[in-house]
Amino acid sequence: MFTRFVCVDATDITTIESLQFDLATIQAATNKFSEDNKLGGGGFGEVYKGILLNRQEIAVKRLSKSSGQGVEEFKNEILVVAKLQHRNLVRLLGFCLEGKEKLLIYEFVPNKSLDHFLFESDKKKILDWSRRYKIIEGIARGILYLHEDSQLRIIHRDLKANNILLDEDMNPKISDFGMARIFGVDQIEGKTKKIVGTYGYMSPEYAMHGQFSVKSDVYSFGVLVLEILSGNKISSLYQSETTTKDLLSYAWEHWSNGTALELLDPTLRDSYSRNEVNQCIHIALLCVQENPADRPTMANIILMLDSYSVTLKTPQQPAVFILSETEPTNPTE
Repeated sequence: MFTRFVCVDATDITTIESLQFDLATIQAATNKFSEDNKLGGGGFGEVYKGILLNRQEIAVKRLSKSSGQGVEEFKNEILVVAKLQHRNLVRLLGFCLEGKEKLLIYEFVPNKSLDHFLFESDKKKILDWSRRYKIIEGIARGILYLHEDSQLRIIHRDLKANNILLDEDMNPKISDFGMARIFGVDQIEGKTKKIVGTYGYMSPEYAMHGQFSVKSDVYSFGVLVLEILSGNKISSLYQSETTTKDLLSYAWEHWSNGTALELLDPTLRDSYSRNEVNQCIHIALLCVQENPADRPTMANIILMLDSYSVTLKTPQQPAVFILSETEPTNPTE
């Protein structure tokens, strides 16, 4: 959950109560957290599919016992997350707090995560260019809402392909706010000694120095866009006659040489918009620049996606990619 305490006054208690599920209801919905109902998991806990008595499908995140969070902080942060309402964010329906159990109840999103389609050869073709472009736009709008349009400035800090869920119409929904940080409206950056997340998606200033800001999410968005365009993971390596390149270096080389379309997933070669692909590659390279100040804001990115009349700056060479991965660990800092 979020790592900053947010005060809730007495008038909000009824809202907190309205979000609370009892443990028996969730146990019945998930068949007592059976393996058959398990959807996945990570450092923060495991996720199960459930069906309530009214037949509503839900996803239940069972937080690990080592989450290190107090009861009141847990409740206060639940209230903040529940107020986030955007079509490109997974909606939190409520929570359960009984005994040693801390459970988060989300809307169920049927088409699993983006990586399930993007990186599996038999499913890639489902994501034609129009769907991929819609996914890029949707992710951008969801991040913009977190950064500028919700009541507080929220930095996700763990944007990656398996945290982007797809609904029945393949619309993207950003999920997993286990590492998110809440900023005040006037706060623009923070620092931590505990680096948690997934290397490759992390901005260099965060991976190396623990510094994070809205521009950290922008960097992760740029990596995501390159993965969506290429159909390859950030950790993929490209062999040439003389060198081995990572995805960022490969994209930069082709963009610099005027052969940017070579980056495109081969399954898209027969049907795509040249203008949209070139625009997306250009935007992605602006996002993954080493200096955070050089990266665009999400508001500017939306403008770039919506209009070809916007003049895009020339990007600098991307930061060096750190070739290793780690999953989020303990959320306390």
